[in-house]
Amino acid sequence: MEMAVISGDGVFSHTCLGASDLAASTKFYDAALGALGVKNLGPFGDSAVLYGRDKPAFLVLRPGNGGAPSSNGVTVGFAAASPAEVDAFHKAGLAAGGTDEGAAGPRGHLPGAYAAYLRDPAGNKVCAYTFTAA
Repeated sequence: MEMAVISGDGVFSHTCLGASDLAASTKFYDAALGALGVKNLGPFGDSAVLYGRDKPAFLVLRPGNGGAPSSNGVTVGFAAASPAEVDAFHKAGLAAGGTDEGAAGPRGHLPGAYAAYLRDPAGNKVCAYTFTAA
């Protein structure tokens, strides 16, 4: 059976973030997303890597126009099953070359929100979120 290129979730077909160093970004996402149970599903051509649980939904890639990645103002949020997964995402991402953009902990803007924010090696902002009983 051939692997689907994108899976969609009823709202989005997929999400892409640019990488200036695909190997460094792959190392980061393997660690950070691995802590959330999201797997590296392999390369897509020679300029992208696919991630997902069962089917690809998130792609890390070299920008198609050859320019530098640019995502100022964009944040991609990944679902976590628990505060422990959020903590693991943050710790693994930092250890794999990410930088802190907001330590793991409660967020006051939504009842029960618990999140952590990182910048990946290309400067993209990503986070992991879960919700606990408020």
